[in-house]
Amino acid sequence: MSKARPEPKFEPSARPWLKHYPEGVAADIDCSRYRSIGDVFAEALKRYGSLPAFSCMGKTITYRQLDSASYQFACYLKNHLRLQSGARVALMLPNTLQYPIAMFGILRAGLVVVNVNPMYTGPELCHQLIDSGAEAIVVIENVAHMLESVRASTSIKHVITTGVGDQLGFVKGLIVNWVVRYQRKLVPEFNIAEAVGFNTALARAAAERLEPVDLSLSDVAFLQYTGGTTGVSKGAMLTHGNIVANMLQAGSWLASSIKPGREIVITALPLYHIFALTVNCMVFLRLGAHNILITDPRDMRGFVKTLAESKFSVITGVNTLFNGLMNTDGFSELNFATVKLCVGGGAAVQRAVAERWQSITGATIIEGYGLTEASPACMLNSLDNKAFTGAIGPPLPGTEACICDDSGHLVAQGQEGELWVKGPQVMAGYWQRPLESAQTLSSDGWLKTGDVARMDAKGQFFIVDRKKDMILVSGFNVYPNEVEDVLAQHAGVLECAVVGVADGAAGEAVKAVVVRKDPALTAEALRSHCALSLTPYKRPKLIEFREALPKSSVGKILRRELRDSTS
Repeated sequence: MSKARPEPKFEPSARPWLKHYPEGVAADIDCSRYRSIGDVFAEALKRYGSLPAFSCMGKTITYRQLDSASYQFACYLKNHLRLQSGARVALMLPNTLQYPIAMFGILRAGLVVVNVNPMYTGPELCHQLIDSGAEAIVVIENVAHMLESVRASTSIKHVITTGVGDQLGFVKGLIVNWVVRYQRKLVPEFNIAEAVGFNTALARAAAERLEPVDLSLSDVAFLQYTGGTTGVSKGAMLTHGNIVANMLQAGSWLASSIKPGREIVITALPLYHIFALTVNCMVFLRLGAHNILITDPRDMRGFVKTLAESKFSVITGVNTLFNGLMNTDGFSELNFATVKLCVGGGAAVQRAVAERWQSITGATIIEGYGLTEASPACMLNSLDNKAFTGAIGPPLPGTEACICDDSGHLVAQGQEGELWVKGPQVMAGYWQRPLESAQTLSSDGWLKTGDVARMDAKGQFFIVDRKKDMILVSGFNVYPNEVEDVLAQHAGVLECAVVGVADGAAGEAVKAVVVRKDPALTAEALRSHCALSLTPYKRPKLIEFREALPKSSVGKILRRELRDSTS
């Protein structure tokens, strides 16, 4: 067993970035006036009740309407399903109006949100539902057949299904659902006899009252699944305090540029992803913004059309989203006069993309840094930056950061090492995984990110590389072990290794290097095999066959050599 790494001794007075903070930004934040995310939500309702909160496909709901619908959903969960405080409820939804209604309803009922990627395959979905112990799920009907195939192996007792158009109004909703189901044939047949429709659930609880729920900042709000820095998907326990802290941290940073109740935010990244969940939904909801939800950002032409109809002021994205928009007809002709903030995260923004974006829109992409285990935001560049810097910025208020060597000792300023962060936004640990939690979190709260970084004299941080072998495809984590395990299950594979290689469209692509047991094995056969168990972004885009794999003296496959030889 390896020895525990020493913990850094890092004095807050030594935080060099504080001398360079934007004017008006405090060094720390105070969450004590809130008891839960619900308190922040209630405060926003008082301030912005009649203002638009979310729009999707041309339908808008106000803050007051969001309050009413989410309250009804909370009543349904507690009064009809009889879910006890702390029970987990899975959300398997794309960006639709149903998502914020259900999510805030779950939290108001004192329950825990388990975000599930609707693109998951059966094995991936089954793992997450079993691991979380979710008792109920809200699922978009397009993937309800997937749930049906694994439900018997899980703890799911209650299923709430919804169509894409369910919250778009009676006439428009009927039309959209008909097109999705029968014209585009995007809803495979499923049979979950006791499933209840989302609108039906709301109607059943329309006149009911919710018993007061006693919550504290230490209660878990989300099980947000991630592989961490390595391994199988684990549920990061994000508490109400973690999310509230990140709302206050980001809100303080944005205060000089954002006008409460006036901003229009484009939300194309999925709300089930921690970046959009906290930054777009939580942070901007507290500031009274109007979130425009993009249900299918892969439809770039439709996306650009929505942008043309919106006098948006804020957009968040990953490198591939910014790049995709710029390569879509009509984007460069849009009016960008109202755009004041473009935030990049999830994966490194490429300099060429950032510079081209600025030349077209006149706006600088402000890059930040975060990870699921930190709710996610840890660092963000100054909003006053006039050009792309390549930095991830200084730590946000209340956040400490340092660079450590492999022994856990602080390195000299300017040297490279592993980035460690600490703050009120750092998770409580991984759900039911004490060993992994102890490996990732020090006893006094330092989060070992697994990223190699450096810090300059002004306290600006720069990501150099990822310490582990994680691959980032369009901002989503892909872990080689998981893909290799699937490949190895094919009878024609003798040995295999998976690495990430540069990709102009997705930032990185998954490459599999395979030694064949069956000489007749083809790349197409392997792709078909992977499609049965892996979400599309995890599947190998490139497959190379070799006679042997590079190995160490003890037989360990050397992924770095594979990356170097294919870069």
